[in-house]
Amino acid sequence: MLASLIQIAVNPDETTNSRRERAASLVVAQCGADLVVLPELWPVGAFAYTVFDEEAEPLQGPTHEVMAEAAAEAGVWLHAGSFVERAEDGTLYNTSLVFTPEGERAAAYRKIHRFGFDKGEAVMMGAGAELVTVALPQTTLGLATCYDLRFPEMFRGLVDAGAETLVVAAGWPERRRAHWTLLAQARAVENQAYVLAVGTAGTHAGVDQAGHSIVVDPWGEVLAEAGAGEEVLSVEFDPARTVTTREQFPALKDRRLGLAPPR
Repeated sequence: MLASLIQIAVNPDETTNSRRERAASLVVAQCGADLVVLPELWPVGAFAYTVFDEEAEPLQGPTHEVMAEAAAEAGVWLHAGSFVERAEDGTLYNTSLVFTPEGERAAAYRKIHRFGFDKGEAVMMGAGAELVTVALPQTTLGLATCYDLRFPEMFRGLVDAGAETLVVAAGWPERRRAHWTLLAQARAVENQAYVLAVGTAGTHAGVDQAGHSIVVDPWGEVLAEAGAGEEVLSVEFDPARTVTTREQFPALKDRRLGLAPPR
């Protein structure tokens, strides 16, 4: 299976519409890949909180339209990263979209864990409430977004729902890049699953981005890693290795759930 992770740069001097068209061109250029993945909030920048409200769009807004067309033109499964969704009730969400090679929406995932503590995304956006998996012909994807990566229980839930390949779209800051790599490998090892984690390059509202998108196999080995700038990281991997890893080292079967808390 061939996956292409598009580590797009967010330049504050580029308009959102221009970046949408540029991202679509990058997707179309991946014709021949099985899966293409974009990062978190690439239309506006993950830390550009001040423009979230004005840049918010409905689920089937301009980003949905442009990405659906790009997926169909390239003939690829497309995880289109995330954008600022405005729901019908006015609530904002950090929402990811997945499209089929025919350009049909296969899934939408609203980010569950919102970053910012008492500011930014944490107070401006609603929290998603549902785990989302997507069945591809070769593997089943489990969807996560950026800060989700710090919550292992969520990934256990995705595995229990059938996920074999974990896809993380992120806008991860450079100052915590070591955590990015460590956590991506940890989620792969503990869940015996591939992790495809794609971040952004550039600067979001003055916050330097880590880049360094990464693909990790079910044994925790790094198959490919990007640099800091804009690039497309393409890697071939064998989805069957998830199954064989879980059979040969069946640690997941030894989980003990429902233990009583300490007294």
